[in-house]
Amino acid sequence: MIKIATAECFTHGKIGRELHALAQNYEGNFGMEYIQNSKQYGNFDYNELNVTCSLFIPTLEAVKKILNVKNPPKPDTLIKGIKVYNEEKDKTVSKIMAKAVKELSDCDIAIGTSAGIGRGGITILTNNFEITTTTDIYADLTDNNSSDLFKRSESGIKKTLEIILLLLNNNFDRINSLENVEIIKK
Repeated sequence: MIKIATAECFTHGKIGRELHALAQNYEGNFGMEYIQNSKQYGNFDYNELNVTCSLFIPTLEAVKKILNVKNPPKPDTLIKGIKVYNEEKDKTVSKIMAKAVKELSDCDIAIGTSAGIGRGGITILTNNFEITTTTDIYADLTDNNSSDLFKRSESGIKKTLEIILLLLNNNFDRINSLENVEIIKK
């Protein structure tokens, strides 16, 4: 069984929810919203997945208290406690969040997402790899433009799910072909 845990900000826990629906083979209204054909990524048996937790962590306080991160980077600004970083810091914070949820849950795959100003940061951690990327959509949380924020969130959800499914099927060539992806082998 492969255990997955997420600590999500701008993706609102939807990555974890989608992976849970895939792992449980749910259909209909309770089924997957973003994954249309999981078999197009390979023959991995998704019944071997278990989502141990999917956390929505938008605030700096939650990063500190729930994820037990002692000294997270200082945000560029706070909006009602919600952390706002630039794109480079979001990539760093997504790594911090993924590492924290991996440690807390003792999972096999951890996902962290964070987005303030820019394309946001997404990190997927395993025992062997650290994969960091961004969405394909720029948005600025301080502008409060719901359309742009929604498009960035959707892009982040879809790209993360695609990388996870490719990872589970050991298709690193396709992961490398995606825009703005960095893979570090540990």
